[in-house]
Amino acid sequence: MTDGGRLSTQGGERLRDQANGAVTTVHSTSPESTRNAPTADQHKREGAPTRRRRLFETSPSSAQALEAKNPSLSPELTTVHENTSRPRVRYIVPRVPEPGPLAEVYRTFLQEWERTRILPQNPVYRPDFDLASLSLDALSTADEVYNRELSWLDFNWRVLREAFDPRTPLLERLKFIAITSSNLDEFFSKRVGGLKRQKAAGMANLTLEGWAPDVQLALIARAVREMVTIESACLHEDILPQLAEHGIRLVNYDELDTTERKRLQEYFLNEVYPILTPLAVDPGHPFPFISNLSLSLGIVLIDPSTGERQFARVKVPPTRPRWVPLQHPMHFLPLEQLIAAHLDTLFRGMEIVAAFPFRVTRNADLARNEEEADDLLDMISEELRERRFAPVVRLEVDANAPPEILPLLQSQLHLENDDVYFVHGLLRRPDLFTLAEINLPHLKYEPYTPTVPSRLVGISSKGRTGELFRAIRQGDLMVHHPYHSFQSTTQLFVEAAARDPQVLAIKQTIYRTSDNSPIVAALIDAAGRGKQVAVLVEVKARFDEAKNVEWARKLEEAGCHVAYGLVGLKTHCKMSLAIREEEDGLRAYFHIGTGNYNAKTASTYTDLGLLSCNPEIAADLMDLFNYLTGYSYQVDYRKLLVAPVNMRQRVLELIDQEIAHALAGREGRIIAKMNGLEDSSIVRKLYEASQAGVSIDLIVRGNCRLRPGLPGISENIRVISIIGRYLEHSRIFYFANNGTPRYYISSADWMRRNLSSRIETAVPIEDPRLQEYLHMILHSSLNDYRHAWELLPDGRYRQRQPSVGSNALEAGGVQNYLMQHTRMTSTLLG
Repeated sequence: MTDGGRLSTQGGERLRDQANGAVTTVHSTSPESTRNAPTADQHKREGAPTRRRRLFETSPSSAQALEAKNPSLSPELTTVHENTSRPRVRYIVPRVPEPGPLAEVYRTFLQEWERTRILPQNPVYRPDFDLASLSLDALSTADEVYNRELSWLDFNWRVLREAFDPRTPLLERLKFIAITSSNLDEFFSKRVGGLKRQKAAGMANLTLEGWAPDVQLALIARAVREMVTIESACLHEDILPQLAEHGIRLVNYDELDTTERKRLQEYFLNEVYPILTPLAVDPGHPFPFISNLSLSLGIVLIDPSTGERQFARVKVPPTRPRWVPLQHPMHFLPLEQLIAAHLDTLFRGMEIVAAFPFRVTRNADLARNEEEADDLLDMISEELRERRFAPVVRLEVDANAPPEILPLLQSQLHLENDDVYFVHGLLRRPDLFTLAEINLPHLKYEPYTPTVPSRLVGISSKGRTGELFRAIRQGDLMVHHPYHSFQSTTQLFVEAAARDPQVLAIKQTIYRTSDNSPIVAALIDAAGRGKQVAVLVEVKARFDEAKNVEWARKLEEAGCHVAYGLVGLKTHCKMSLAIREEEDGLRAYFHIGTGNYNAKTASTYTDLGLLSCNPEIAADLMDLFNYLTGYSYQVDYRKLLVAPVNMRQRVLELIDQEIAHALAGREGRIIAKMNGLEDSSIVRKLYEASQAGVSIDLIVRGNCRLRPGLPGISENIRVISIIGRYLEHSRIFYFANNGTPRYYISSADWMRRNLSSRIETAVPIEDPRLQEYLHMILHSSLNDYRHAWELLPDGRYRQRQPSVGSNALEAGGVQNYLMQHTRMTSTLLG
């Protein structure tokens, strides 16, 4: 084992070779073959030195020797500083790589893409048996047919496609690089973190059909390495060179002239240096704590007085812009390069051999025992403290990092070989979001201004608030974000309820909301006006726990009645209920939808909401709120489908009714749109429906357990996924019912977690006008040949291509179609 910061050159080179081999050699392999990879213990036995006082076993080496061990480094990566007042400083600094190193990899990838239009190109696992030979039970449950983690990675490939799609505007392509990387951060925190926790607990198999956690982790590692390699190639071989042609450049420090360097030195000394803390690693300085997803510089140093090599870490401060503006417009210097160029001010008297970026991801999937918690708020607060120090599940390292540093990092962070990822070029790519905000309209999507349903035009929460409620009394209203303004529809409803003198009470659920949330502000305002306000704030919403805890406390301080959620269940439904006193008595108005009360995501996620005063649905909502805030447990709902009470069973019954129609010679038809399809009982029932002759179309953006097109099983099922400008988030369920159609919009996907472990709702849409609109959404989606992908029987996805002479919908996609037809839809919906 490495000890106290001591580094082993031999062990580092071995780990690097294994990891790089996984990047460049990705083949279809059975899960068993992944078990032969060297374990972390084997790695340590083979390459670890015995305890010594030095950090390195090797003798001090110059920068030239380091370059010799890293032939990929070019001479200009070395920066030399000469100063007779202190030891010579010669070190390798992080760089934005020039195009070239991954050019052949990227060219080969794009050639295969143009030939097949299929992703992923090299699945890490494909069944080597005929899926049609399986029983319906096995087909609906086995990991050999569907693995949630690998299916999610397939989804992220489709997101990455938007980054290398030349039809996507250039700055939007940069944004999709950031999205792909941000998605991976969350995936490692949640999904890989969960598998790591299962492995540590000694769980060999979770189910009879499931793969062991270590098998899944090995497959994930191989799949992610290929994805990150193509992402790096797309960024550095394609997008950044094209941005440079438009004047947008990430500049390396060694390209700067003397005047620019002097200006940046002043900025560094005044704005950056005071908040840097160099942390040494030796017997007197333990390995420093590294915060989750932070960017760090690893520093290799030589003490001239002893000749010993040491390691130190400097955190790149997140409170300073990652892209430092230069004097030339739209030219930027990565902050880590500015810090690396001035390390001699932090390590005076030391010879600096190398500086390289690295980054860690920590587990966010911690064990939680809600049954024993006295207070959910205290439990979540404690979990947030524990998460900060949770085990590391991934280490990202600059591909040019010195090999001898790796065993130290691996040992101190308790990582196995598969947890280390060498990244070509920039790390922490979610920071590219800010670069993509540069104001060059011709490199972005055309601006879109949301409209307002015609019945709500001119209504303001600051004016005569009764006008909104009169508009709702005229008939149900549907709002569709981002095509309709969130501020002038959903937000308007909550704000009007808060200010309207006839509204006596407001009940609201909050799962995720925006910073400086206008919804929370309206609820606080309502309480200040003497209204009874009850709010269910779901404090267990992953990655929003801290924000929601703070909102809950602010709401309580304002006099609202606040519940934090139910033990063992997440409250994921989206409901707002206003009780208003009118001439004929109390009337309940409500908004119920598919998306969060979040003004920010409402501009980028597609979601639906119903504004209504339907008395039966309102009565169901009041019963459900009583369950959420009190001890009532309602089992019979008049209109709503509610999980985990009756939603799964009711969906199965609705599918059975379509089966009965088909078997009787009538049309059986199902169309369902959702984010994920994983619940095995629903998947099995859909297979049965296909066998009975029911025609089924599924629009599933993310992971999907069902395999369409299997002879004798699912040849009547088609599955598409739509990835485009907006994140498809709405859920719509349609059952033909022999000419008397049933439509629902829902907060729930057909996932086991949604139907068993969350409070969810599906609300029927009975107004023929609104049904017509949902029909238009579904059929427009099915005719999208711009952003739609077809799921193949083998589990891979093929992107559709519009044919010559395609109409506007087929060629432009459903999202463009809806943007172009908002005037028509606004009239239809209002």
